[in-house]
Amino acid sequence: MSRFLIFSDIHNDVNALQRLLAVDADAYFCAGDLVSWARGLDKMAVSFARRPAESIYMLPGNHESASQIEDFCARHGFVNFHEKMAEIGGVRVAGLGYSMITPFDTPGEYTEEQFAERLSRFAEYKPQVLVCHSPPLNTPLDRIKEGLHAGSRAVREFIEQYQPGHFFCGHIHEAEGFVLQMGATRVMNVGKKGWLLEI
Repeated sequence: MSRFLIFSDIHNDVNALQRLLAVDADAYFCAGDLVSWARGLDKMAVSFARRPAESIYMLPGNHESASQIEDFCARHGFVNFHEKMAEIGGVRVAGLGYSMITPFDTPGEYTEEQFAERLSRFAEYKPQVLVCHSPPLNTPLDRIKEGLHAGSRAVREFIEQYQPGHFFCGHIHEAEGFVLQMGATRVMNVGKKGWLLEI
């Protein structure tokens, strides 16, 4: 049995991060937006000190660039898990950061084509757990308000075609905590409350 704690969209909330890290797990996945506008990353690193650095897996959200997260992980010994795959405790896990294009010109944004190309690299690996910053399009996980959704079509199509056992995302704060079943895949917007997966 492996225990993975997955969370997203901390946005510099040290108290929220400390509550999450008080939970015992084998691996901790930050699905992006640890901070806002990439400010204060190193300050947030202090909260991770209670856990082994190699158990911390980081993705960039739309508020961090891939290079900023790569440098942050290199400085603190964390695992840069953006566009990566790994077998952790016998479980195949894949991770992809960034959001769809936003009106705010944030540092971490992909087009649908960029999402589709990067997700395609995971197809043969058949991850049992997929962690992304962006939610699947036109689901309760990406709903900002009635009629307004901001997820990725490519993420949704990957889930529908390849059916990982579990999918976790963040990005849309209004959808935090929503869970649904998409075929064989249990999908959830974890937000800053996070979720402990036992698998």
